[in-house]
Amino acid sequence: MDMVMETKRLPNVGETLLGETIDYYVGGKGANQAVAAARIDAEVSLVGKIGDDTFGSKVYQHLKNEKIDMTAVTPEQNIFTGVASIFKLKEDNAIVVLPGANMLLNDVDELLSEKINAGDVLLAQLEIPLETVKRGLALTKNKGGVTILNPAPYNEKVLEMLPFVDIITPNETEFEGLLGHEISDIDKFEEEMLNWAKQNQAQLIVTRGAFGISYTTENEVITIPAKKVNVVDTTGAGDTFNGILAVCMTQGIDIAKAIELAGNGATLSVTKLGAQTGMPTMAEIEAF
Repeated sequence: MDMVMETKRLPNVGETLLGETIDYYVGGKGANQAVAAARIDAEVSLVGKIGDDTFGSKVYQHLKNEKIDMTAVTPEQNIFTGVASIFKLKEDNAIVVLPGANMLLNDVDELLSEKINAGDVLLAQLEIPLETVKRGLALTKNKGGVTILNPAPYNEKVLEMLPFVDIITPNETEFEGLLGHEISDIDKFEEEMLNWAKQNQAQLIVTRGAFGISYTTENEVITIPAKKVNVVDTTGAGDTFNGILAVCMTQGIDIAKAIELAGNGATLSVTKLGAQTGMPTMAEIEAF
């Protein structure tokens, strides 16, 4: 459950501020990505855990209403459902995540083996145990599926997962984590991307906020500039991108067209408050 608190700035350590509003939205990276995929009429199964609290039952019912297969989402006793405190600022947001029941997701082999077939896509992120992510990616590859890893929140153990990843989708900060150093000169960003791609088999796609989306081809980096819209809330934009991209991969859409569609969907998503509220349908993306 996302608790979105609107405030003019973040408090300093030891300081108390009065905020402006609070809203509650179903969130979590995995759930957000599943909703983004379901909104464009894909068959989506979510694998996860919820707690035995009020938030858990609300999250479960909300995602069922989004037409997501929830048979692999199981409740855990004596632990809270994952929560995120999102501080919404004028220019961006800051987020603190408490994973809760998500960190008990360890039976992924059993849950996934019934869901994944050749040609299916597994989209994974890092708000669950890292070993679970790695096993899920490996199992999917062994069954002839396609794997997409959104390496967020970043952890250096991502490097151990790369042999099982077909597409990796970091933002700028997460890409610096993959590199192992900061990029001090923004003009060398694409050069760094190309160098990384030459040493790794995964297709690299970097979501860059106002700069747009950059991705590698065999010999170059292509950047799709961000379209100008009235930004209301950037929460969930990356998740929207990943969910739509995953659906495009199941449909055999060319990677360049898939990235363009997913990017347009992400752009649309920031025009409304809440991570899932602004996630568009395919008709809305095409109209945009």
